[in-house]
Amino acid sequence: MNEIDARILQYNDFFTAVVIIGIIFYVLTIIETIFDISTKRRLGWKETMANVAIEIGNRILDSTVIGAVFIIGFLFVEEFAVAKIAVTWWSWLLAIIAVDFTYYWMHRIEHERRILWAVHSVHHSSQEYNLTTALRLSWLESLYEWLFFIPLLLIGFDAVQILASLFAVVLYQTWIHTEKVGKLGWLDGILNTPSVHRVHHATNADYIDKNYGGILIIWDRLFGTYQAENEKPIYGLTTQLESSNPLTINFGELRTIYKDVIHAESLSHKASYAFGRTGWQPRKCAKQTVDE
Repeated sequence: MNEIDARILQYNDFFTAVVIIGIIFYVLTIIETIFDISTKRRLGWKETMANVAIEIGNRILDSTVIGAVFIIGFLFVEEFAVAKIAVTWWSWLLAIIAVDFTYYWMHRIEHERRILWAVHSVHHSSQEYNLTTALRLSWLESLYEWLFFIPLLLIGFDAVQILASLFAVVLYQTWIHTEKVGKLGWLDGILNTPSVHRVHHATNADYIDKNYGGILIIWDRLFGTYQAENEKPIYGLTTQLESSNPLTINFGELRTIYKDVIHAESLSHKASYAFGRTGWQPRKCAKQTVDE
């Protein structure tokens, strides 16, 4: 652990900035909540408190076993890199762009594959949309998300630099979980903004599976998943989760997958229920649904 500590200390200024920005975000969240109360806006207290409880769970897990898996996994894979990219200002720029591009595809796959959607859907399950929604992240995501960034480590990026860049991409997205900021003109076509991200969280037919970008939204424009906000978003899941219990929120969809797999008629159906595209059904079930 001494070597790991030494590596992270090289980026002490960056991680100090992360902590400061995190504190600012928590303060803004409190201000937004007070504003909603003072203006008598309907505030879903159960949803908000569930978000806070999930955040506490994440802070505990990320500072212990799950955080250790993430960091040690990065440092282990780095040993097999085919080259070594020096840590310079230009490599920082490249690293953040590369991480943001990788994040787009990771995020898209999390929506398109059911087993990953069962985990990521935690973030989408709230029918409220405020700054506390940014805290509503699955307790399990960090166990696998680091795997998507292995190619960046293998081509020679510094492991802690990639970790720090991922922090930057995720931290950027905290402020966009709000209805307090409207459209931002041309920025909505380049960056992931509150308007762009409201679309991503919505269940409106035209909004589903759109706007996956982390910082840059140009990836969505390039790969055909961009959608501008043109009608009021309806937040949550297509089948709403009527629970504010953090355990149900985190594991409810995994339990549903388990039931589907247990009752599946064949091994291939079992595999498809778990690892197939989100929403997959056997043909006869899909036909029955259409006929109904």
